[in-house]
Amino acid sequence: MTRALVTGASGGIGSAICRRLAADGLEVIVHANRNVERARAIVEEIQAAGGRAEVAVFDVTDAERTQECVKTLCADEAVQVLVNNAGIHLDAPMAGMSRAQWSEVIDVSLNGFFNVTHPLLMPMIRTRWGRIVNITSVSAALGPRGQANYAAAKAGVQGATRSLARELASRGITVNAVAPGIIAGDMADGVFDANQIEALVPMKRAGHADEVAAVVAFLVSDAASYLSGQIIGVNGAMI
Repeated sequence: MTRALVTGASGGIGSAICRRLAADGLEVIVHANRNVERARAIVEEIQAAGGRAEVAVFDVTDAERTQECVKTLCADEAVQVLVNNAGIHLDAPMAGMSRAQWSEVIDVSLNGFFNVTHPLLMPMIRTRWGRIVNITSVSAALGPRGQANYAAAKAGVQGATRSLARELASRGITVNAVAPGIIAGDMADGVFDANQIEALVPMKRAGHADEVAAVVAFLVSDAASYLSGQIIGVNGAMI
């Protein structure tokens, strides 16, 4: 059974991805850092539905600890699907943004991407098969006000996605990114009201986490074996 690690899996998008991959027959490793109880609840839900899942707890910004945990996960069986979903918002106009706000967002989204992905590359290369999907954001292209840190981090991940796709293309490993727009759930609720969504999104509604998960599920499937280095927007035609 193919094993998939989903980081930042306790949130709305991450949990939807876990459920979808489990329903498609993958064994899912549900990662969390702070919201461990939510991750455990997702595992129990997947197991109750007949799927296979386990929890992994580590801070993606801690490079040494992350490497240890990932190596432990791969000790008996390779992890061949990785979904880098961990990310945070600490929005503020750049003139009023603290160095901590800048650094923490970059550390989770961009450095965290490296810390988790790096130790998984050689195991994937040895098996000559793998799927890496990075969850970025429409903000990487639009650069909204108050999100210089978040837009920079996600744009960095998108650039790394393209480079890594070229590096791994001959090894049977695909690397793509999914860039959601306004998705109903933890990060968007309370930030955008109905009028703002109608003004910003040509489809006049927020997206759903399941719609993001469906794209991820396709990208990790055999049907997407010739698709790599792509940034796929799930944003209701915002761009």
